Amino acid sequence: MTPLFEILANLCLGAVCAEHILPVSHPMTQQKCEANAAHVVSTWIDKHPAYTVKDQSCMSVAALAPKAISVTETAPNHFVHFGKVEDVIAGSDGDVANTGFIIGSDGVAVIDSGTTRFVGESLYLAVRQKTDLPINWLILTHMHPDHILGAEVFQEAGAEVIGSEKLNSAVGIRAESYVGNMLRLLGEKQVHGTKVILPTKAVSGTFEIDLGGRVLTLANYKTAHTNNDLSVFDQTSSTLWTGDLAFLEHVPALDGSINGWIDVLETLTSMKARAIIPGHGRFVADHPDGLQPTLSYLKALRLEVREALAKGENLATTASHAGTGLRADWQMFVSFNARNATNAYVELEWE
Repeated sequence: MTPLFEILANLCLGAVCAEHILPVSHPMTQQKCEANAAHVVSTWIDKHPAYTVKDQSCMSVAALAPKAISVTETAPNHFVHFGKVEDVIAGSDGDVANTGFIIGSDGVAVIDSGTTRFVGESLYLAVRQKTDLPINWLILTHMHPDHILGAEVFQEAGAEVIGSEKLNSAVGIRAESYVGNMLRLLGEKQVHGTKVILPTKAVSGTFEIDLGGRVLTLANYKTAHTNNDLSVFDQTSSTLWTGDLAFLEHVPALDGSINGWIDVLETLTSMKARAIIPGHGRFVADHPDGLQPTLSYLKALRLEVREALAKGENLATTASHAGTGLRADWQMFVSFNARNATNAYVELEWE
């Protein structure tokens, strides 16, 4: 196979400069890369007018392998990157969500894109280490920034960006705060080049993607983890990507409806699948066993909040203790449980 090349550009936002991969939608030889680099960089700058360019170059895909994110082949041509189980904090790279890609005979679908452009570029390079087929789809499982802020990389690579029918509006009203929060948490150097983009295709109900001999079934749900959750079922490997409908290791984070989330998980337990890829947690789980930790946590939390409401406890008191007996089962518990209890209380007090 002819060696393929990617465009590297040294881009500056004020005094902060960083080297970025600028993908294109067609594989390039060295000659084509060198012929197209200036135009590609100029087009990128036009779309990001706050940036300037110092220089650009071309480098082979093989030579860029050290920049690729680590992936695990959990089934033939089915690759998962397991994010870290930690907070997005200063000094980290923000790589905390599970992402990955599936390769068919005609093209590739990427599932979620990570917290920053740099994470997205690393995932893109992981794809390119495995195949030169076109990246036809980027599937976003829900609105949270650790899953979507690297999306522009794949749009540049030619992917159509798809999500739940409610994702566009959910992201649109939060876009400015998402980038601002990441800047505050990670700093300008790590968030460099990151831009929110909106999906170009919406899923209502279910939708099938044929990658060539490999069909993915996408489905959205009533409000659960969020109001825009989307799952991806790879029929070939019988693997269900749940997004943040399922958590392992990392305590669940409630940003939607506790009742709705429990209902959705109970429905998913009856689905015919072999394995699940959770939104967080560093391993593939058997189905339906991998859904049970999240379901058990939510049911226990709901029960405690209902009992507190029956006793007439106020919100602050309930949030201080509800669910705390589950702490030993989860990482990141202190960061999320009180907020979960608060959101559950606000919902359940109107039952």
